[in-house]
Parts: sequence; C-alpha cells; structure tokens
Amino acid sequence: MNLYFECTNGISGDMSVAALLDLGASKEKLQKALLSMGLDDEFKYAISKKTVNAIIATDFDVILPHHEHHEHDGHHEHHGHHHHEHRNLNDVNAIIDKADTTKSAKELAKKIFKIVAQAEAKVHGKDINEVHFHEVGAIDSIVDIVSFAVLFDDLNPEKVFFRTLTEGFGTVKCRHGIMNVPVPAVCEIASKYKLPLKFTNNEGEMITPTGAAIAAALYTGEKLPESIIIEKVGNGAGKRPYPNPILRVIQFN
Repeated sequence: MNLYFECTNGISGDMSVAALLDLGASKEKLQKALLSMGLDDEFKYAISKKTVNAIIATDFDVILPHHEHHEHDGHHEHHGHHHHEHRNLNDVNAIIDKADTTKSAKELAKKIFKIVAQAEAKVHGKDINEVHFHEVGAIDSIVDIVSFAVLFDDLNPEKVFFRTLTEGFGTVKCRHGIMNVPVPAVCEIASKYKLPLKFTNNEGEMITPTGAAIAAALYTGEKLPESIIIEKVGNGAGKRPYPNPILRVIQFN
C-alpha cells in the first residue's frame, strides 16, 4: 500500500491529520497516544465531518480550553496570538516520549519537530538549543504532529509520494508581526529539503511550517507511477477561506 499526498490546495498539520483519519487510520490509537502525553488540562480535540464545495471531508480541530478558540489550521498553527507555554525542542521530545505509541511513530514525530525547529532557529538567527520556540512548542502543534505520526504509523505505507506543494501570496499576521507568504520557516524548509513549490492566485497562507515539515520528513522526490489502482481516498478539511481548502491523500496499490 502506498500514499499519494495531492497538495494542490495546500498542506497543514491538521489537514494532514484529518486526511489520514478520513482514510481510516485508527482513532483508538490516536486517543491512546494523546491521552498519555500528560497534557489533558491543556487541550481537547474534536473529529467531525465537514462539507467543502459539496465534498464530505474530515475535520480535525484542537481546542484550547484556557484560551479563546484558536483558529487551528487556519493555516496558522505557528502564528497564533495565544500565550501558550514556551517549550524548547528538548521539552517537546520529552512529551513525545511519554506518548503511548510505537517507537517508529515517536521517531517520526521527533523528526518533523526537528525540521520545524531547525527552520525557526535559522530564521531567528539562534542555535536550536538556545531558542524557546513559542511556535514549535504551541500545544496545537504538538498535538498535530504527534497525531499525524501515530496515524501514519498505523497506516504503515510502503512508499509516499507528494505532488508539488501549492502556496498562495500576500502577507500573514503572526506573533512577530507581518510576514510575507510563504512565511520564512516554510521558505527555509522548502530550500533545505528541495521541496517543489508552485504559486497560485489565492491570497493567504496555504502551506504552514508543520505542513512543510511533514512533507520534508517524508519526501523522497520519487515520481508517482504513470498508472495506479486507487483503494481509498482521504479528504482533510482546512479552515482558511480560499476556494478549495482540502488536502486529498490517495491510498493505492
């Protein structure tokens, strides 16, 4: 079994989680992992169905009880204005280690986080071990990345393929002020891991640092076969108001 991430309409952490859930990855394994991290008082999560342009998709939402509702995904996982606890990479890795999941899922989660952390450190001109990453340590980012790793590990594909990542244009308001799209961390990840990018006329951020890091962690550059036999299709809903915010992941032989 193989997976094809069709990133025509962007990619973010929660869209990726939602798409794997829509494919049938284990909700039970996800719940077990999230409950075991010791962060019960910091977040709740909801899985629901959502209609996007008349297509039924799965929506994954992280809810922060002690803050006003976060526009999760909104493609702003790393650009919210809420005052989450500041955690560095070692703190995040310690949380991942607590998760009741497989060794390979933990390794993938740590790999994705390290990709984001290295990009944020380079952008801010600091050593990776010196920076307290507000963005990287935000609880919704931890939940997105651990959730994705657990679900991906449950599906256990032989190969993973990515279509060219598609981005919008303009600016986005974040903790550090106004940033151009793609945001600096996404540019850094795309540059370091040679991710192919395509720009559209959609105004706004379509690729988040978490989405770019997921692609970077799994991207091999291998081209999709000329023909495939589709087994299942997973649709992960986004929350930004551009024309078609769906990440489609196709499972095939």
